[in-house]
Amino acid sequence: MKILLLDKNHPLITEQLIAKNFILEEDFTSSYDEVCDKIGNYDGIIIRSRIPLDQNFLEKGKNLKFIARVGAGMENIDIPVAEKLGIQLINSPEGNRDSVAEHVVGMLLVIMNRLFIASQEVKNGIWKREENRGDELLGKTVGLIGYGNMGKATAKRLSGFGCKVIFHDILPDLSDEYATQVSLEELKQSAEVLSLHIPLTSETHYLIDENFIAEMKNDFYFVNTARGKNVKTKSLVEGLKSGKVKGTCLDVLEYEKSSFENIEAENENLKYLLESEKAIVTPHIAGWTHQSKEKLAQFIVDKIVASHC
Repeated sequence: MKILLLDKNHPLITEQLIAKNFILEEDFTSSYDEVCDKIGNYDGIIIRSRIPLDQNFLEKGKNLKFIARVGAGMENIDIPVAEKLGIQLINSPEGNRDSVAEHVVGMLLVIMNRLFIASQEVKNGIWKREENRGDELLGKTVGLIGYGNMGKATAKRLSGFGCKVIFHDILPDLSDEYATQVSLEELKQSAEVLSLHIPLTSETHYLIDENFIAEMKNDFYFVNTARGKNVKTKSLVEGLKSGKVKGTCLDVLEYEKSSFENIEAENENLKYLLESEKAIVTPHIAGWTHQSKEKLAQFIVDKIVASHC
């Protein structure tokens, strides 16, 4: 089988697939139109996020047997068209679930204990103790929306901090030793920390908006390591200003480029987040550890080999 790699990934993908007699070609620079012109020559494609695989693209890939996304999110692919054309869709959320979970915990510890703020103050000759009292995770009720690979890994870690972890998911009967499944209404009534672990779909676009925030019974900390457009930033900023949102940790932003490579728009809401002591913002790196790079690639290779060797 002839496979096209459209994004740079761990070299083990190329090494191991060539060893299994796949033919691999790399193209990390061609435009969408240029790739469309040649995609019909390939049996498989391995991607991250650089090029959208829309209906036009998929129909030109007349010989495609599979699309492998190194990562979890599949929103860059027109899934209904791919399924209609009989193209197998492969992803590897198992590969970075641990790094995402650790990132969630790390951001919460930083913001709830004012670690970054206090450290910067001391470095600038300011010694404040009372003003930098922390807020403990112990005893908090943490609500997760989405209980797939990322949600489960996050629940496992937070349960170790003595949190009560609850979650809402569209699939039934997912409760385990780390978290209890509840309705969305119950989650809104109980959660003191809210963390998103969901894909971006028409149903989850702007899931967190002014109405959702108003329906939360408790003032709460908010974490998003899922997709930026799951959240209406304007509403989140209003929640921070009012105090309803006690603090926010964002690894993803509504204003990111679809490739996740940078921010495509700047405005007052983003400016507020970047300047506020109540917000921590990281550049879409929750799933971006040295270990996850290798694990993401290995899961992809294993799944391709299992299906096509």
